[in-house]
Amino acid sequence: MQLGVNVPNFGPGTDPGVLRAWAETAEGLGLDLLMLSDHVAVTPDVAERYPEPFFEPFTTLSWLAGITTRIRLGTTVLVLPYRHPLLVARMADGLHRLSGGRLVLGVGVGWARQEFEALGVPFADRGRLTDECLAALREALAANGGTPGVPIWVGGHSRAAIRRAVRFGNAWHPLRLPPDRMGAVLAEQELAGHPLPGFAPRIALRLTDGPVEEAGRPAGVGTIEQVVGDLDRLRRLGAQAVVLDPYDGDPQETRRPQEAWRALTAVATHWRSAA
Repeated sequence: MQLGVNVPNFGPGTDPGVLRAWAETAEGLGLDLLMLSDHVAVTPDVAERYPEPFFEPFTTLSWLAGITTRIRLGTTVLVLPYRHPLLVARMADGLHRLSGGRLVLGVGVGWARQEFEALGVPFADRGRLTDECLAALREALAANGGTPGVPIWVGGHSRAAIRRAVRFGNAWHPLRLPPDRMGAVLAEQELAGHPLPGFAPRIALRLTDGPVEEAGRPAGVGTIEQVVGDLDRLRRLGAQAVVLDPYDGDPQETRRPQEAWRALTAVATHWRSAA
């Protein structure tokens, strides 16, 4: 099972030097994936949690591709209705080729109503638009002779999102969903004869000094033993990759990346020794 990290590409503490240090840390730890979030217009609803500066994922990943050599690079998740699918196909294919086939395209429908309004995209139609974009994206990549194997991870856990992952994706990419719920979805799809094409969740990363009560504990939160246990459980559920997300919602955290680096180092070290 591959292990990755969702790097904050936003916030008051984030700048090119910090992004470079994140990439060097992740690749130095032997992680398999480095992924970024996506917003285009940092409207008030976005800024509350993901404030400026916000580094656009395609340009930032292209830059990171030039200063890394091995780690895969991706989006978690690109909001598909924000961009024309032909533009997404062109950028994704170009980045995949230029990085030596290292792109993972995680996609989703989005949630920020004000951002949709700022971009002139109807919020209520975002599910339908995402389906249309995925169909056009896959067709464009094939028609353009796109490099084979650009994985598309489909985010979300609604019924529509699950159907979308089965129809269009290479993996289902749930974001911070409890393990019991993820296991139930996987089992339900198998029983229904519509198995998911792959499984690559994103979970939290927050280490605590003492054990966290198991009832209601999010995956990735707790002692190092609890977090490594979460990873093992996800591996047994069939996860091909798990992306750790150290950002807990406070923009000031981006001024202290060393805390996240220490947690990431501890988890990566213990996971390797336990594997």
